[in-house]
Amino acid sequence: MALYFLCAVTLGLILMLLGQPWWRAYRQRRVMSHPFPARWRKVLQRRVPMVRRMPVDLQLQLKKHIQIFIAEKPFIGCAGLQVTEEMRVVIAAQACLLVLNRSLQHFAHVRQILVYPGTFIIERTVTDSIGVQQDERLALSGESWEQGQVILSWQDTLDGAAVADDGRNVVLHEFAHQLDQENGAAQGAPPPTAGDTQYNARRWKQVLSQAYAHLQSQVQHGEQGLFNHYGAQSPAEFFAVATEAFFEQASEMAEHYPALYQELRGYYKVDPVSWT
Repeated sequence: MALYFLCAVTLGLILMLLGQPWWRAYRQRRVMSHPFPARWRKVLQRRVPMVRRMPVDLQLQLKKHIQIFIAEKPFIGCAGLQVTEEMRVVIAAQACLLVLNRSLQHFAHVRQILVYPGTFIIERTVTDSIGVQQDERLALSGESWEQGQVILSWQDTLDGAAVADDGRNVVLHEFAHQLDQENGAAQGAPPPTAGDTQYNARRWKQVLSQAYAHLQSQVQHGEQGLFNHYGAQSPAEFFAVATEAFFEQASEMAEHYPALYQELRGYYKVDPVSWT
């Protein structure tokens, strides 16, 4: 009994130490000490054309982020899909665009990435405007859960990466939700980087609310502007849709929504206009 207790205590101490920030930092340094695999570089060249537009220093930083992300995050295949190395690289590359010049700690709460071959079906109970509950089936290309799961369609992931200027990217969209969910339910107001002196919560809310209201007006009048109409559903969806446009249609956003572009540039710490 005494030996069992001693082993249990020892195991508990080991697990506690492994969870310490310094241990995580040590593991990350070890991962980054290895060169970026040549076969991964070929995947980026073939599958993620956006990377080619980026400055060299950001490309190097992105590759280090990819290495850590793949080392730390479990990828799970669903509906019979076998997750390949290529899938991990393509997904990680797009997700890590959101934390360039920032810390991967923003994704510390991401527990796993579930990947379906294509669009997947979910069933939900929804309440209509008069309070009647109904079951509905939805076909989705991606979803983000507060518990730290990201669900992706591999085919939609490929399509989103292949066309890097249409403002449609399911990985950027769902991982933007994860950033928004760092401190609870997504509300279109992700917590800023610690120590960010440029962030102003009041200004952020005002700028995003104005752009969100404009999108809702466009939807009501049947007008198609820069943003996907899906973003008119809620402030959280608008933030995710705006993130897609920020990275893939930066020049158009800077021209038509300059205040919004400045807010997102301040939050993401990159300037995609300069990449084109």
